[in-house]
Amino acid sequence: MDRRPQCAHRHRWTGGDATRIRAYAAELVKLSPDVIVAHTPPVIAAMRQASSSIPIVFAAVLDPEAHGFIDNLARPGGNLTGTTNIEFSLVGKMLEMLKEVAPGIVRAAVIFSTNAQYLVYLHSFGSVSPTLAVEAAAVRDTGEIEAAISELGRKPGAGLVVPPDAFTVIHHAMIIALAARHRLPAVYAYRSFVAEGGLMSYGPDVRDIFRRTASYVDRILKGAKPADLPVEAPVKFELAINVKTAKALGLDVPDKLLALADEVIE
Repeated sequence: MDRRPQCAHRHRWTGGDATRIRAYAAELVKLSPDVIVAHTPPVIAAMRQASSSIPIVFAAVLDPEAHGFIDNLARPGGNLTGTTNIEFSLVGKMLEMLKEVAPGIVRAAVIFSTNAQYLVYLHSFGSVSPTLAVEAAAVRDTGEIEAAISELGRKPGAGLVVPPDAFTVIHHAMIIALAARHRLPAVYAYRSFVAEGGLMSYGPDVRDIFRRTASYVDRILKGAKPADLPVEAPVKFELAINVKTAKALGLDVPDKLLALADEVIE
């Protein structure tokens, strides 16, 4: 039997109307592929509903257990497994690094979509210094993004944390611009934000996550069952710093942090 992956159709589908996503999932299942790779929670949910037998490998998903995609990380059960893009201590580490660059911060807001799993981020707050007040800002649309960041900008000693979240990635340009307008030191999860003017980023190496996701496909095509393949959290993280943005905010980046950075934008 030919075990090569069937690639009759290739689409990039990251969101959209739920009915359209379910229809697409049903169409894909009719092709009887050996394995399906899915990325965002709405797409994964639709694929899971469309088939309980075809192996589904998810890539860089925020807390798949909370979404109900798997039984647990160690033994997923069912026909799904894959990689996550969150390590529970991530937000705490992001805050620590932001504090090193902007020591005047006394409060910070963690902004994320209401579709994200809020409890995931709460795991990180326990490691944050008690001298730093942390609040959560759940947003549903661009109006709420602007309102949340504008309100934060009116508070003295404020900083912004933007953890992994598909919604904030989609609206990253707006978030970066608002942070600059309100002179808010901000730390993001992905280095691409820093390349576009964000102050700094600390987060998972997305390329590494997708490379490891491909290894799941390989193992399944060789006979492994998704139920027996533990879900993997990120193992490689990247630090990027935009020195130009730091200077615009009147901040001096410590030399030790610059030495640790994977990328420094002058």
